[in-house]
Amino acid sequence: MNNAINISILLLLSFLINSCSDNNHKQQRLNNPKVLSHYPSAAHGPSGIVRTVKQDRKGNIWIASWKGVFRYDGKSFSNVTAEVSTARFFGVLEDKKGNFWLASIGSGVYYYDGKSFHNFTTKDGLAGNQVTEIYADKAGHIWFCTDAGVSRYDGKSFKNFTTKDGLSSNSVNSITEDKTGKLWFGTADYACVYDGKKYTILRHEGKPFKNVRSIIADKNGNIWLGGNDGLWRYDGTIFRNYTSQFVGYIYEDKNGNIWTSSDSVVNRDFKHVSQPPTQTKSWILSRYNSKSLSDPSTPPEIIRSGEALIFGITEANDGSIWFGTLNGVHRYNGNRFTDFKTK
Repeated sequence: MNNAINISILLLLSFLINSCSDNNHKQQRLNNPKVLSHYPSAAHGPSGIVRTVKQDRKGNIWIASWKGVFRYDGKSFSNVTAEVSTARFFGVLEDKKGNFWLASIGSGVYYYDGKSFHNFTTKDGLAGNQVTEIYADKAGHIWFCTDAGVSRYDGKSFKNFTTKDGLSSNSVNSITEDKTGKLWFGTADYACVYDGKKYTILRHEGKPFKNVRSIIADKNGNIWLGGNDGLWRYDGTIFRNYTSQFVGYIYEDKNGNIWTSSDSVVNRDFKHVSQPPTQTKSWILSRYNSKSLSDPSTPPEIIRSGEALIFGITEANDGSIWFGTLNGVHRYNGNRFTDFKTK
């Protein structure tokens, strides 16, 4: 067991790239864009690590992987970034104008308008080049979680927030906005909430939430946190715990069910790494329905088990659930699973 963990730690350390932070918040200039008219297509999706899966307004599935960013139109896959970058991609976001933002580890962020790419890095004002998540707030600002703080882009320039401003850690994993406009951050140290004036560390029973990997606001206004301390829901008054297992990802589907990826081993210490260091096939994909949500003593439905890691859960327009693993992207249609890394 120790050998397996040590090997996986070495694997993870191999991709953790030292990136510098530039506090110059100058206006961005989109110089020398890379224009593409053709994208390599294939009948199968990426192999290896898939971190994020999203569906755009046209129904295409976007997949951020270590092999590039792929787009699936229902028939074939296209590697959108094949001729642009060899970076390992962690995230993808479609903004309100239909443009795409692609998060990479070590190469900053790529902006794609459907025709050309523009690369933003610390040289342009981004807080860090290791970008783990991208989020759009209600005002249309784009937020970037990095290893050197969080950046907000208003369409013209970046504004960075770090521990110097009150953020609980510069290593930011996740961000969400609640109905009142407050911003909630999950970081490698503690989770915190920002009301526009100050940051407040979140606590349960007097203890802060450690290494929160995923944080979302559901349709009812509840805040969900997943990380070292398990899965928690905050209703504005109290925190309620649903599991003590490490939770790596949280997603709410159209019916209000909560989906999670979690480790079957309780309380591993995964602080300060870009993903939990376990290659053992102990991860599970779970669904909390109305019964298990109303009564935490009722266990969730186990949808998938035996994966080394599970990332990037999302629901497509047809109700199917897509998710990433260490071994490609998968789809669950309610009855069976489809593995897209092979034809």
